[in-house]
Amino acid sequence: MTQRIVIVGAGVAGATAAKTLRSSGYSGEIVLLGAEGSQPYRRPMVSKELLAGTAVERRMLLEAADFWPAQDIDLRTGSAVRGIDAERARVYMTDDSEIDYDALLLATGARPRRLPGVGLGAHTLRGRGDIAPIRAAIDDGSLLIVGAGLIGCEVAATAAGLGAQVTVVHAGPTPLDRVAPETIGEFFRKLHADNAVQIHTDVVLTEIEDVADGVLATATDGRRWTAGAALIAIGAVPETALAGAAGVAVADGILVDENYRTSIPGIYAAGDAAARFDPELDEYVREEHWNSAQAQGAAAAKAMLGVTPDRAQVPWGWSTQYGLNLQFAGRIRPGDELEVRGVPGTPDIAVLGRRGGRMTGAVAIGRPADIRAARELIGARG
Repeated sequence: MTQRIVIVGAGVAGATAAKTLRSSGYSGEIVLLGAEGSQPYRRPMVSKELLAGTAVERRMLLEAADFWPAQDIDLRTGSAVRGIDAERARVYMTDDSEIDYDALLLATGARPRRLPGVGLGAHTLRGRGDIAPIRAAIDDGSLLIVGAGLIGCEVAATAAGLGAQVTVVHAGPTPLDRVAPETIGEFFRKLHADNAVQIHTDVVLTEIEDVADGVLATATDGRRWTAGAALIAIGAVPETALAGAAGVAVADGILVDENYRTSIPGIYAAGDAAARFDPELDEYVREEHWNSAQAQGAAAAKAMLGVTPDRAQVPWGWSTQYGLNLQFAGRIRPGDELEVRGVPGTPDIAVLGRRGGRMTGAVAIGRPADIRAARELIGARG
């Protein structure tokens, strides 16, 4: 049994791992290192309640502040790791302190993808510390959002609800095209338009430059948009630098086997940063959703204690925009056969994807029972 487990990253994956270790009977030291200065919190609230200023502290935090010491979990906020010595089993902190470990879990998450050559008026949104300049632009009256994925659309809905003039430009053919088929993407395009938010698709930008009153974005076809500031919401990149510098195998994520073990014994990884091997697909798969990170944190903790994890949970997630709840499970891929249930163009629709007679994914608005059933069928490979 290991005597000290160090967890790098206090997001939902790392925090869940720490809680699972203790609830599973581990009696050694648990050191949970979070680079942010705040207690572990619910990151999905950043683009909604936290940005809007309506978040309630007790709902925002993963656990009350006194939970961690009560569970004898050494939570260290504002503690960033600058390096790992895998041979000595030691982590080096930016304050020059050192921590030895018997096992190490990397739950380093992901960082927003950036556009090259943008001005100072272009921002990204990942955590609480990123909110202030975006909220300032909203309060000043206008915001340009680059990317109509989950974050971009959620921020657009939040900003519109606060009275800002919002414009969204998106490189893809429809909003939310990474998680939703065209039918549902077009529903959300209209929903945003009904709330005075225009989403322009098939837009390739050449630059976003600072101008006297904010930013100016120019597309390859000559179209231009201005706003007080811009939010770049074009996806995320896994944080692999720390792992890679320590000699851990990385690609699009920190590569782990079915037991969340990296290429170096004693080092594990979970959450947005991890790419877990899926034997059925014969490839490494990286998930970026809250529920997946939570499930992986729990599974990795059990693996560190010698318990073989169950088969990976079917990935699923949700988004709330203008009070409507979008849910999705699995992955609908190009070429899948689509079945539409409910009424297209209304907030009562589900789209189910199948390939070779097996369900691959589902996306729904207002039909949670369809998503629950789809998760079971996808998980059963039925």
